[in-house]
Amino acid sequence: MKRSFTKLRTALAILIACCLTTDMYAQTAVATDSVATDTVAQLVSGVNTVWMLLAAMLVFFMQPGFALVEAGFTRTKNTANILMKNFVDFMFGSLLYWLVGFGIMFGLGDFFGTPYLMSLLFDSNGLPDPASLPTEGFLVFQTVFCATSATIVSGAMAERTKFSMYLVYTIFISVLIYPVSGHWTWGGGWLMNGEAGSFMTETFGTTFHDFAGSCAVHMVGGMAALIGAAVLGPRIGKYDKNGKPRAILGHNLTMAALGVFILWFCWFGFNGGSTVAMEGLTNAADGSEMTMGALAGSVFSTTNMAAAVATVTTMLFTWIRYKKPDVSMSLNGTLAGLVMVTASTDCIDMYGAAIEGIIAGIAVVLVIEFIDKVCKVDDPVGAVGVHFANGLLGTICVGLFSTGQNGVGAGLFYGGGFKQLGIQLLGVVTVCAWVGVTMIIVFEVLKHTIGLRVPADIEIKGLDYAEHGLASAYSGFEFAANDLTIASDDEIEVFGSEKMENAVPAVVKTSPEKENKITKVEILAKQSKFEKLKKAMNDIGVTGMTVTQVLGCGTQKGAPEYYRGVEVDMQLLPKIQVEMVVSKVPVADVIDAARKALYTGHIGDGKIFVYDVEDVVKVRTGETGYDALQGADD
Repeated sequence: MKRSFTKLRTALAILIACCLTTDMYAQTAVATDSVATDTVAQLVSGVNTVWMLLAAMLVFFMQPGFALVEAGFTRTKNTANILMKNFVDFMFGSLLYWLVGFGIMFGLGDFFGTPYLMSLLFDSNGLPDPASLPTEGFLVFQTVFCATSATIVSGAMAERTKFSMYLVYTIFISVLIYPVSGHWTWGGGWLMNGEAGSFMTETFGTTFHDFAGSCAVHMVGGMAALIGAAVLGPRIGKYDKNGKPRAILGHNLTMAALGVFILWFCWFGFNGGSTVAMEGLTNAADGSEMTMGALAGSVFSTTNMAAAVATVTTMLFTWIRYKKPDVSMSLNGTLAGLVMVTASTDCIDMYGAAIEGIIAGIAVVLVIEFIDKVCKVDDPVGAVGVHFANGLLGTICVGLFSTGQNGVGAGLFYGGGFKQLGIQLLGVVTVCAWVGVTMIIVFEVLKHTIGLRVPADIEIKGLDYAEHGLASAYSGFEFAANDLTIASDDEIEVFGSEKMENAVPAVVKTSPEKENKITKVEILAKQSKFEKLKKAMNDIGVTGMTVTQVLGCGTQKGAPEYYRGVEVDMQLLPKIQVEMVVSKVPVADVIDAARKALYTGHIGDGKIFVYDVEDVVKVRTGETGYDALQGADD
């Protein structure tokens, strides 16, 4: 009996030991699994964060791309102003979007996100899960999108807008206009709210789709650009007295082309980064599952295809239309294709991307012509045609070419009927209404209070000097001919900035008068005075002149110029040399009219040289002397 009890006790001990050992192993296994889970979560968060920050850096690099495009499509005398504005809109955008805009865009609410000033900790329907993607990283990504929208406006209003006013309307775009429309389309607002009981779910059964910003960024910026350019008015010389548009050439196509290539490269971050994450699954067009990495690859492919096809289409279209392939328009065609595909790049196939590229390549040409010739709205860089028109069309194209992947309803041409198309049209109309009304109010108030536009004399001279104190952004290089403003007579006053009542009269020494005497008058003056000089000469009957852009200085070695607070010893300044040969018009009248047009009372007004001419021969007719100078053809 005692022996049996001992055996039983031993068995119980063994059993208890086995239980304790099993429990210990179980706890160890649970702990191991927990550590493994935490490690995987950290890796996922790290991958997503790296992907988002890389995309944000690419989108940030779009700022120099836009700066190069805008500067290349405008004149040298405004280059520094263009560059400064592109710096400022990102600086202001970063600050203001963090202060106010981010909260409005992603805060709770159907029509207006609850503002959370300077805070990143708030409830939202649109923010990614912080455990998967840090909110700070997402803020950076969204900030560069906001800055892009403001940059679009600056291009359309270039060469005549006060720098101070640019700062003011950038504030409104960054803190109110873009965040509110972005809230509707991206931030959990009514257009994208797919929760049970929401307006879109109850009414349509699905939501509005704008994957990377055809509507939220480009159409919004393009709409604001259209309104701003219309309220501001055209540049001096853009239209003649009959309303016919004149071409005002950009000064550097190389710069513009480099900017477009930079934007094309950065657009892979613009669109690809909008996947937000590289982990997880989504649905493919055939109903199967696809990884987010596969979706990113599809986004890259469709983005590139649309841009390439749009460029080729614009080149061929302008070749047929203008008899030559237009370089600047082809560059705009590339951007148009990129803008077009941005809304639908996650839900279309390569065929859809190619068709969208064709639409964009033709639309950008027709819209730019329509805005320029019919609407009489002066858009120096084609921002309205590129961003507004193709942002609008690209958003609508979701309802036409969506394959049904990534949770988007199938488009009309892919068996989905009109439902998704109708939703896209609703989104376009409401966002246009919001941006249109608010921007009209902003621009009209600024125009009639502080003033949007610089004075005419400053515009002719160039914003670089008047707004930033720079004689040229290209010190040491000769200006291009297209820097001379071509203005109508009613846009120019003959007199310089100062009247000549108190000036010392000119006493001209010439050889003895003879019948039909021929005299050459050579004038060296500031480039900004050309239009006044030309009108003054036309008013007294001198119509023939030769104009050359030169570099030079008088005895004063040029007016003092300062760079970073230090005086620059400028030896050569850009000037114009105007040569006229007169006979019928008295030389004294020419000199008097020229002085009235050029006189300011300051150093650098210029000089007038008078020469006797032996004879003149007209090549076509063989006429000589006085007769050779007559005739409307020369």
